[in-house]
Amino acid sequence: MTESKTTRRKFLTKGAATVAGGAAVLAAPSLAIAAKPVVLKVQAAWGGGIFLEFAEDYVTRVNKMSGGSLKIDLLGVGAVVKTAEMQTAVHKGVLDGAHYVSAYWYSKSPVASLFGTGPCFGWSANEMMGWIQYGGGKALYYELMEALKLDLVGFFSGPMPAQPLGWFKEQIKDSSQMKGLKYRTVGLAADVLQEMGMSVVQLPGGEIQPAMKSGLIDAAEFNNPTSDKDFGMQDVSKHYHLASFHQSQESFEIIFNKRRFESLSPEHQAILEYASEAASADMAWKAMERYSQDLVKLKEDHGVNVYRTPDSVMQDQLKAWDIVIKRFTDSDPFFKRVIESQMAWAKRHGAYALNNNPDYAGAYRHYFGKL
Repeated sequence: MTESKTTRRKFLTKGAATVAGGAAVLAAPSLAIAAKPVVLKVQAAWGGGIFLEFAEDYVTRVNKMSGGSLKIDLLGVGAVVKTAEMQTAVHKGVLDGAHYVSAYWYSKSPVASLFGTGPCFGWSANEMMGWIQYGGGKALYYELMEALKLDLVGFFSGPMPAQPLGWFKEQIKDSSQMKGLKYRTVGLAADVLQEMGMSVVQLPGGEIQPAMKSGLIDAAEFNNPTSDKDFGMQDVSKHYHLASFHQSQESFEIIFNKRRFESLSPEHQAILEYASEAASADMAWKAMERYSQDLVKLKEDHGVNVYRTPDSVMQDQLKAWDIVIKRFTDSDPFFKRVIESQMAWAKRHGAYALNNNPDYAGAYRHYFGKL
C-alpha cells in the first residue's frame, strides 16, 4: 500500500515534469512569434496636429487588437516619400501603407475626389460613408483601383464635418467678393471655385499659413478649427467663415499594398479593417469635442471674427458644382456611373433623413439663444 502510493507519487511527479516540459516546448514558438510581430511601415500625410493624432489613434487600435502580433510603424509626413508620391509608393511596395485623403490622388483620376471631396447631394460625410459601405461605393472604388492598375486595398475612416469656407482678409458678405481671389483648396473643389472666378492654388497643409502670410494666396481653407489654429491661421487673418459646399463631406483613406495585405493572416486583415471602423467612430466623437473647443479659443483668445458663409456663396457653389459635374460626366463614363450611384443613394436616404430630422437649430435657439 505504501509502496504503491510512493510509486504513484513518483509517476505523477515525473509525469507532471514531462507535461510541463512539453508545455514549455509548445509555448516556445508562441513566445517567438510574440517577440517578432509582423511590422507594417505606414506613412501619414500629416506632420503633426490632430490629423496625425487621428492616424495614431488608428495605429493604437491595430496594435492593441492584435495583442502585439501585428504592429504598425507610423511614419510622419515626408519620412520616405513626398505626400504626392505616397499612393505610388504603397502601390510599388516601398511603403506597406498610407494614411491620407483621396483628394491627394486626384491627378490620377478626378473620380478619386468623389470618394472624398465631391459634390453635396444633401448628405454629410457620415452619409457618404454609408454609400461607400452599403450603397455600392466600395465596389466602384475597387473598380477604379483595377482600372488604374493600382495594387491597393483601402478603407475609409473618420467622417469629417463640412469644411469651413476658410480664412479671408475681410468678411465675405456676397459671392461677388470672391472673384479674382487667390485661394487654396484641393481635389474637385479646385474646379468648383475656379468656376466661381477664383484663382486656385493646391498646397499641402503645412504650406498654407506661410503662403497667406507672404501674399502668395489671398484666402485659404484646410479642414477644421483645430487644425487651422495649429497652423496659426489666426495670425494671418481675423475673418473665418464656417460652412461651405466646396468640401462638405470627406473622410480619411487608409491604404495598404495589396500583395502585402493578402500575405497577412485573415485575423490580421480583419484587424486592419475593423480598427479603421473603430477609429472612425472615435474620430467623429473627438472632433465634436476638440473642434468646438478650439473655435471658442480662436474667438476668445485670438480675436477671430467667426461668420456663417452667406447663402449667396453657397448657392453659387451649387451652381458651379452643376457645371463641373456635367463637364466630367460628359467626358468620363465611369465618373458618370459613380455620380449616378451617389445621387440615387442620396436621394433615397435623404428623403428619409431630411424629413426625419427635427429642427435642431430651433432647439438650440430655444435653450441657448441666437447662434
